[in-house]
Amino acid sequence: MSVNIPVYQLSALAEPREKPATVLFLGPDSAHSQLPINRPYRSNYYKIGLVLRGRARLQVDLETYDVGPGSLMVLSPYVIKQWPFFSADFEGLSIFFTQEFIAATSSLNLGSFAFFERDARHVFQLTPAQAEGIGAVLRSIGQKYAAAHAYREEILRSLIHILLHEIAPIYSGVHVLGSAVQTRSQLIAAEFKKLASCHYATERSLAFYADKLCITPKHLAETVKEVTGKRAVEWLAEAVLLEANVLLQNPALSIAQVADTLHFADQSTFGRFFRNNTGVSPAAFRQRL
Repeated sequence: MSVNIPVYQLSALAEPREKPATVLFLGPDSAHSQLPINRPYRSNYYKIGLVLRGRARLQVDLETYDVGPGSLMVLSPYVIKQWPFFSADFEGLSIFFTQEFIAATSSLNLGSFAFFERDARHVFQLTPAQAEGIGAVLRSIGQKYAAAHAYREEILRSLIHILLHEIAPIYSGVHVLGSAVQTRSQLIAAEFKKLASCHYATERSLAFYADKLCITPKHLAETVKEVTGKRAVEWLAEAVLLEANVLLQNPALSIAQVADTLHFADQSTFGRFFRNNTGVSPAAFRQRL
């Protein structure tokens, strides 16, 4: 389905060059992106970023993260992203890179890093010592990115490798600790959201998800409502709406094609669903873009 969805290319963030950008560093003094990242989008690049100061809000698929100083962000091309808020004093260090850049002279598989999986936790808080260490690597990347050197890309690749392997044990520790302190109900709700982010376009019945989790639909509905404050069907509707928002931003797709991509019976059914959940029709939503 993602092949039909417009994505932001890394070149759109970088200064115009003779060839498409495959790596980019942004620091506190870098120009702000002019892309409308306050609306849902996908990208063709990976991002690792550390917040230095200020606050922001990041939405990744069905999760919302409030980020601040010491927050580490790890984002893959597969997820839908949206930045609805940045404080005026927001500053960070970020490295963006494509799979092609990493694979040019290396067999490193980015998919082997758990923090790049679609259902990973995409933002986590570092300790002061961890933030200092990750920040030092990112600053080194920034220095090498800005310097002219015959082997600039090779050096950047090596430093990104170091960064990835510095993050891996930190993420593993955060992930294991988070899972260990969750209740059974919290684990069920978390697993439901993971499944929903993968199957929402084709599976919208609670029976499907309950079967995957080996519980009854009633137990699933009650647990998700208790833990998250929202009904399971609301989570599914939000996932579909998020995808619909991205698809409708692509002028090459007709509304009928969007409805078909999201497995609605027809355009009218999709239109009623969209209007009931947003208050506007798909056509009116497009006119506002």
